[in-house]
Amino acid sequence: MSVNRKRFDDNNSDTYIIEGRNSVFEALRTGRAIDKILYCDGDKNISHILASAKQAGVVVSRCDRRKLDSISESGAHQGVIAFAAAHEYSSIDDILSYAETTGRPPLVVVCDEISDPHNLGAIIRSAEAAGAHGVIIPKRRNAGLTAVVAKVSSGALEHIPVARVSNIPSTLKELKKKGLWVYGTGLGATTGLFETDLRGAAAIVIGSEGDGMGRLVTECCDVVMSIPMLGKTQSLNASAAAAVVLFEVVRQRI
Repeated sequence: MSVNRKRFDDNNSDTYIIEGRNSVFEALRTGRAIDKILYCDGDKNISHILASAKQAGVVVSRCDRRKLDSISESGAHQGVIAFAAAHEYSSIDDILSYAETTGRPPLVVVCDEISDPHNLGAIIRSAEAAGAHGVIIPKRRNAGLTAVVAKVSSGALEHIPVARVSNIPSTLKELKKKGLWVYGTGLGATTGLFETDLRGAAAIVIGSEGDGMGRLVTECCDVVMSIPMLGKTQSLNASAAAAVVLFEVVRQRI
């Protein structure tokens, strides 16, 4: 699944930077339109990437590490950067249409002001691994799909659609009209995670790192769940909470 992640390359054309061995290889493997790949010489761990690029007819250029460092946004390019053509974000209808093709009840992750790109990347990676059909993020006060997010997702962005919306509460109401139940986690929980039936069509809301879900978002939830805590720590960070909830969905569905 392609999404719009616009950045500029060393020629200042409107393009998206993909960084890191896993992310670049996944982009090639899934047939993503790649304009050019830059790599550092002498790294044997990228030979499979270069072979795939050659097979796909992608222009490959060798350069020194300082040039990659100057281009990199994540600071962890692992010796390879690809420049891919930009694409549009997916829509909610795209996500639900994709769910229909899988024959499974829709599973959507909704991010409510996840400002840390590392958290967003990890959430996207967990969502794809758990078989979610899409991720929804707000246009404001949320990390966008940057090179850091792509790097942390470790290639997952090439396999899961991401929609960007103006208003999360309105989006949740729209999802409910389409038959999805909305589940959130946080304070004011009405039930425990492991006591909640998550086998049906579901939208899982992940609140912000500091304040959790906003009031209006919480009011849109059909169920607010608590994650059991046995230690002295009273909360998990956003990406860890997302992983716990998503793989409880997996456990129940299999």
